[in-house]
Amino acid sequence: MTDIRNEKWLWIKGGLFLVITVLSVTLLLLELSNAKQVLLLLVSVWACCRSYYFAFYVIEKYIDSNYRFAGLIYLPQYMARRWNGAVTASPMDSPSAPLSWYVFWPCMFAAFNL
Repeated sequence: MTDIRNEKWLWIKGGLFLVITVLSVTLLLLELSNAKQVLLLLVSVWACCRSYYFAFYVIEKYIDSNYRFAGLIYLPQYMARRWNGAVTASPMDSPSAPLSWYVFWPCMFAAFNL
């Protein structure tokens, strides 16, 4: 399967992610019983978003402009290589499927009994 490159479909995809986010957060907030749980949920979501932003934007734009991440599974691998002085080609240069397909999706299916 190829990447989506059509601008219209990319906007639709982004909008659908926003709809999923709003619906799931709304349902979670309805289930929470006190302000402390709501605050912890909001802080967790905010921190997760900032971590993702750091992993994919900050590192590429401000730390190493030659590196492209194929998924969060590659961040620890990249960091270890960088600290050992052995940063080479990006995982995106590899013709094989990203490791995240083999690690992330089975974990999601197991976690949610899909």
